[in-house]
Amino acid sequence: MNNIYDCKLLLVDDNLQLLHMIEEILRKEGYQHIVTAKSCQEAYEVFDREELQLGILDVMLPDGDGFSLFRRLRERWETPLLFLSAKDEDNDRLFGLGLGADDYITKPFLPQELLFRIAAILKRTYFFGNGRAREEILVLGERTINFENAMVTWEEKSTTLTAKELLLLRKLNSNRGNIVTFDALCQTAWGDFYYGYENTLMVHIRRLREKIEEDPSHPKWLQTVRGLGYRLNK
Repeated sequence: MNNIYDCKLLLVDDNLQLLHMIEEILRKEGYQHIVTAKSCQEAYEVFDREELQLGILDVMLPDGDGFSLFRRLRERWETPLLFLSAKDEDNDRLFGLGLGADDYITKPFLPQELLFRIAAILKRTYFFGNGRAREEILVLGERTINFENAMVTWEEKSTTLTAKELLLLRKLNSNRGNIVTFDALCQTAWGDFYYGYENTLMVHIRRLREKIEEDPSHPKWLQTVRGLGYRLNK
């Protein structure tokens, strides 16, 4: 992929009018590789046969809900996923973000805001650092993190980082030994529209510790700097 417009996007919504409107917005912006699905099962089948770079999920679908679909997709793929939903209560938004979603946008939405957020996710995930050379292997004690495939390995075990965890760990590693503020980490993960994500950041940090620390309850590497942010120790 040379730029974000080469990415293939999946739109999942049972409202055909809205589905076509979003597709038209994306195509006018320059995205040409767009596929659609109108149900959870159809979306899963598309994921199974297509190589996707982003999924945009409605929460209320005819054969289930977007949260359940998210969990099912995450069992096999680490593709960034964004919720676009009419459910705008704070609990729904925090629940979706707490699952590990890359963003949560409520309907009705501003087309330009949707485009900004999609572009931010794609740039952070696939074009981090604008192509500059970066360290692909990080060793933390007995655990080795491969940034290229988002895998954490130790002994004969392995686990995969989510897209959000990968972004956060890259940011911490690029500033290793120094404090990275809460705001800086939130902006790395959610772009310029990061306000209100502080509690969700804590959820991602906790899950990240579970993967990179030998004892997540007493972290050796990823430490909290009270009132300021987090630091990845050297």
